[in-house]
Amino acid sequence: MPMIAAEAGTAVDTIYSAFGTKSSLLMAAIDVAIVGDDGPTPMVDRPELAMFAEGTKTQRLRTGVRFTVGVYERSIPILRALQEAAASDEAARARLAQYDDDRRNVIIAGMALILGRPAPDELVDEIWALVSPEVFTMLTQRRGWSVADTEAWLVEMSRAAVDNCAALKTRPRSQRTTALRELR
Repeated sequence: MPMIAAEAGTAVDTIYSAFGTKSSLLMAAIDVAIVGDDGPTPMVDRPELAMFAEGTKTQRLRTGVRFTVGVYERSIPILRALQEAAASDEAARARLAQYDDDRRNVIIAGMALILGRPAPDELVDEIWALVSPEVFTMLTQRRGWSVADTEAWLVEMSRAAVDNCAALKTRPRSQRTTALRELR
């Protein structure tokens, strides 16, 4: 905490009174890194997500991927600290699990906007795995891809996942019934 206080230009007691513990400080830093500010609005309720519904399907996917890449650029370093802390700290372990659930919920909301309807669970799972911080890190940090190349590839692969999703190719029963009635 002394190093953090020195970097912040404040007293250690100020840091402790604001956050209480190192774990609480880490949780607050993670929240800011993920959403980009310290506001109380959840990610799924932010106006940036509404932009996922604008443009062609490919443009909407690109908007979603670009948004997610921005989150990763801000949050991956602090997420590593969270993963390390989770090995020995129950609060960190719980926050890491919450992060994963939150990320999936943002994908559910984002894909509904991109598709104009709720995404099938299979597609949500594919996008959740594909556009993950782990894949982003493998490509950019371990393989040396540029962020732009990684983003373009993620858009291509997301588009392929959407285009090949069998559940999107079949109409719900109610739509089939209506279509059959119209043919009669």
